[in-house]
Amino acid sequence: MNEALIVDAVRSPIGKRNGTLSHIRGDELSAQVVNALVERNSVDPAEIEDVQWGCVTQIDEQAWNIGRNVSLTAGWPVSVAGTTVDRQCGSSMQTNFNAAAAVASGQLDLVVSGGVEMMSRVPMGSNNGSMSPLVYERYDIVMQGISAEEIAKQWNLSREELDRISYESHQRAARAIDEGRFEKEVVPVEVDVPEEGDGGAPTLTRVRFAVDEAVRRETTLEKMASLQPAFIADGVVTAGNSSQIVDGSAAVLVASEAKASELGLTPRARFVSFGVVGVEPHLMLHGNPEASAKALAKAGLTWDDMDVIEVNEAFASVVAQFNADAGLQERYEAGDVNPNGGGISLGHPLGATGARITATLVSELERRNGRYGLATMCIGFGQAIAAVIERV
Repeated sequence: MNEALIVDAVRSPIGKRNGTLSHIRGDELSAQVVNALVERNSVDPAEIEDVQWGCVTQIDEQAWNIGRNVSLTAGWPVSVAGTTVDRQCGSSMQTNFNAAAAVASGQLDLVVSGGVEMMSRVPMGSNNGSMSPLVYERYDIVMQGISAEEIAKQWNLSREELDRISYESHQRAARAIDEGRFEKEVVPVEVDVPEEGDGGAPTLTRVRFAVDEAVRRETTLEKMASLQPAFIADGVVTAGNSSQIVDGSAAVLVASEAKASELGLTPRARFVSFGVVGVEPHLMLHGNPEASAKALAKAGLTWDDMDVIEVNEAFASVVAQFNADAGLQERYEAGDVNPNGGGISLGHPLGATGARITATLVSELERRNGRYGLATMCIGFGQAIAAVIERV
């Protein structure tokens, strides 16, 4: 098997709901991200064989195989193929899996993996369809917020504990921004933002967007405690301890050893292993420990070998359940789990988050001079996916 090398991993700054990035299409944002990826590595786009692109809400501007449209929008040669993947929240971690598998098996040599979700422009759930009655006969299918509440109940998680996790996420993300921890992964993008002119007619002003804007620096535990439950009257899950609706894109350049050598590319890391699992659809969001265990077993490694761990902050209850079941609470408190915040503070642009946490993980391993890291994500309707990465 060939090595699946991570040459580079980048992302756009994440835009808050109806914020700066709400003024640009997802394919156009993605085009800027992938062009920045190849430009800073001096790669001719004609060398790229495939674009594997994650996107959950594939409708309107995100329809018509946005993975193919990203390369066309970017001005790349028509020879660059593209496809779009929907594994719900794990979509761009699945594109990592697809790219790594294709390279490791020798089918492809140079692939861009990534994803996008413009949740301001293409609302979550706007592509809803129907499910077979047979599914409803077998399972109590609920919305994710209810599953987050069920996890809090079954794992005996208090509102105070969830709010503390959320507060910590914002504090860590703000510190990461201030210390420049995201500078290697974030590529600035240009956006035409409408502003009212003298006559009331909007004019477009091109702005350079370079810093994540969803982090709530001024939040406090007291402010979080004042929020009402979001899903059930006496619940513990609120807008404050859930992932934020945001806009963003991220991309990873995956290469074989032979192609990296041929093009003179210096890899930053490699994909070691992956794990995927299906879990009970009603609880839905609790599969991270099992997917991680599978990935670790395939790699022949343990949690003690992992210098950094990223678990997607879909909800604070997911983070608490993961820490409890994986035995990582002390590692979380020490700052080895989600050291730079996550979906609660930075936001969770569904189709882009897998590639986003990959970029963040690689950068953090480099910052710490660490060797191994693991990223894991829960997935709607009862799945989870995890990847082990080694810095090289």
